[in-house]
Amino acid sequence: MQRVALHAWAVCTLGATFLLLCSGGIVTSKGVGMSVPDWPTTYGYNMFLFPISGWVGGIFYEHSHRLIASGVGLMTMILAASMLNCEPRRWVKMLGVAAFIGVCIQGLLGGMRVSLYKDEIGIFHGMLAQSFFCLLGIITIVTSPRFIRGGWDVFLPDIVLRNLAVAGTILIFFQLGLGATMRHEHAGLSIPDFPLAYGQIIPNTSSDRLAEINKARVINNQVPTTAEHIWIQVAHRGMAVVILALVAGVAVRSWGGISCRSAAVLCTIWFAMILIQAALGAWTIWSNKAADIATAHMAVGALSLLVGVLLSFRLCRGVQASRFIAPDAPLAKVYSNVA
Repeated sequence: MQRVALHAWAVCTLGATFLLLCSGGIVTSKGVGMSVPDWPTTYGYNMFLFPISGWVGGIFYEHSHRLIASGVGLMTMILAASMLNCEPRRWVKMLGVAAFIGVCIQGLLGGMRVSLYKDEIGIFHGMLAQSFFCLLGIITIVTSPRFIRGGWDVFLPDIVLRNLAVAGTILIFFQLGLGATMRHEHAGLSIPDFPLAYGQIIPNTSSDRLAEINKARVINNQVPTTAEHIWIQVAHRGMAVVILALVAGVAVRSWGGISCRSAAVLCTIWFAMILIQAALGAWTIWSNKAADIATAHMAVGALSLLVGVLLSFRLCRGVQASRFIAPDAPLAKVYSNVA
């Protein structure tokens, strides 16, 4: 009963963390990250005693984000303590400890971002949030009854599929890093058109052309850009194409030969999410970076990374599980463990 409750709490903590990611995305998309200039207080008040009458404008989004983060920190602390208390597997206990350390560092980075007013810290803050989210996803899986029974990862492995999934997941993580860099540089849309870039496939960023671009941007009330910002967005678009092709390959490969049907379904869902993510990326540009669209783009990106991590984890575990299957074991016995 304790382990069932532990798994349920892990699911709740994962859901709260996703809400926190969306909240942080809204703060960044709306450009209200410094609406509350002090930390850990809120305009001199204890964070939890700040009057509701003061929750106006950007303060509402930033203060809400801090309160949700505090809640996630508390939930993670309870989760880690519960895992240390009732979880018999030592490596799973260590995941709980890692989650608790991670959420503490995350909170500290959030505070330093405000206190030191450093955009670079915001990038690390965002990427650690994605990593923490995925760690909670793994904890949720390994505490589930199905995983404990041994039916989650016993299937005939596909090493090629595993490698493709791992590669795609790594690229998505770096892609989110590029996205976080663009968001926290506050450079707006360095490339305002899509699928072309200033009317070209490969943009011209010579000093003369850049001067023309910035002159037009100022006339249109846009923030001036730099060649560096433009090329970061070019890299972001190019990596999106690579990820789309790679995850499409994962989906095709999964239906072509993998013995685990539920893993094949997960591969297909992953591909569908990447398609949605690409569409939201284009929509973000066409909408001139509308806050709700940009936040949705970030949120689907986080879910795509989570699915990639869980799929990679499952495929790696499946390869490991194959070591315990005798070469001459009847396939019916192997398939009986596949859900």
